[in-house]
Amino acid sequence: MARPYSHVSWSHECTERSLNRNAVTWGNSCGSWCWSSCVGVMVLEFMWWRHVLEGSGHPGLDTTGARGGALASQRPSTDPKERQMTVGAFLHPYAKPTKPDADYLCIVRGAGARVWDRAGNEYIDGMASLWYANVGYGRPEIAAAVAAQMGRIAAFHCFDPFSVEPAEQLAARLAELAPMPRARVFFTSSGSEAVDSALKLARIAHVRAGHPERTVIVSRSRGYHGVTYGGLSAQGLPLNQEGFGPFVEGMVNLPADDLEAIAAFMAERGHEVAAILAEPVQGAGGVHLPPDGYLEGLRRLADQHGAFLILDEVICGFGRLGHWWGAQRFGVRPDLVTFAKAVTSGYIPLGGVLVGEAVRAPLEGDDTWMLRHGHTYSGHPTACAAGLANLDVIDHDGLVARAGEIGARLFGGFRALAADGALAEVRSDGAVGAIRVAAGRDAFAVRDALLRQGVITRAVNDETLTWCPPLVITDAEIDRIVDAVAASVTN
Repeated sequence: MARPYSHVSWSHECTERSLNRNAVTWGNSCGSWCWSSCVGVMVLEFMWWRHVLEGSGHPGLDTTGARGGALASQRPSTDPKERQMTVGAFLHPYAKPTKPDADYLCIVRGAGARVWDRAGNEYIDGMASLWYANVGYGRPEIAAAVAAQMGRIAAFHCFDPFSVEPAEQLAARLAELAPMPRARVFFTSSGSEAVDSALKLARIAHVRAGHPERTVIVSRSRGYHGVTYGGLSAQGLPLNQEGFGPFVEGMVNLPADDLEAIAAFMAERGHEVAAILAEPVQGAGGVHLPPDGYLEGLRRLADQHGAFLILDEVICGFGRLGHWWGAQRFGVRPDLVTFAKAVTSGYIPLGGVLVGEAVRAPLEGDDTWMLRHGHTYSGHPTACAAGLANLDVIDHDGLVARAGEIGARLFGGFRALAADGALAEVRSDGAVGAIRVAAGRDAFAVRDALLRQGVITRAVNDETLTWCPPLVITDAEIDRIVDAVAASVTN
């Protein structure tokens, strides 16, 4: 089978892999920073792993469960007392509460696009953790910036009358990069908080403009907008909503990619709509691209009916689609943009909202009015310092342009497999995408097979595996992913 990438043989890493193989040797370096203050001396040490020596005995996965049982076929006990003894204190997100601690893969370190678990097994991360590690792991530039900021002042709030320099600097930097002119920036600590903030800003801006009747938020099926109540109520993934109702009123979810359905709704109730909410590329719902002209159509409908357009760029932002923003990729001007994840590449949690002129104007129209919305950590100085350093890395390493190269090689390899019938479908844009496994295959079983070969992906349903690798991934690592997928879907 011909493939549009240079074949890399690594059968020695795919067979007979067990924990008793020779250890990989890594060089390491560390740094420490010390400061004196009136209360003592703070010392931070940062260690990162720099060199992985290829071919020196790659520690692999023992599929019998020797690495702690994370892939072993174990069933949790039905005895409540026995179950309480096997589950740990950590209640995991998006996981079965009865799953024993021993069945989790505990990741302990990372470098570049690779991570290691506590048993020493190495993995190529095909998901940038959870869609966010764009600059990869172990970046000393970000660690140094975070340590330096913590040495000055780790945290202070930004409620009136206070501010902090890193928040001001990062806001100015993001405003320059924004896909709309003269934007301001509201900071949160996560994408979920960012979406809820954008929904509140849209509604309050209409109130301030004299239109309190505009409360409806129009969203799309398959859309994922976080798990706090605003975004949860607006999203189009019913399984995530199951059991958590009642939801926030005024959320209307319409069929994805059906512009006519949204146009019909707007014709009937457009005077009630505060905003239309959409991801440029739907991510957690399975990586679905918008039809040609769809996002432009949303912009046109918003303008025609006096509503705002909110683009949820929590996944698409910061180079993932080969542009700083998905809005730029599709040539659309939003009124509000939500962001998180890759703004710091996950080094410190941070999110926020870009606020455009149409929303700014009513908020800034009365000097006596106060915005009564914010979070304890809105503008957290250490998080913002991480953001500034992360943007420097993206700029310096040319990672926005690199996304297109990654996507062409990775998804080109997958399309070659699809052409041979090994995969049912490949969807992608830039360096994010999904593969649909062939009929009769189970995506979760393929995911586990890939883990045994040292590759991390995410199964979002029984037939779909998503891909969103760090933008520092090498061509050789990409080829290893494609080879591992080929082996996993054909064996």
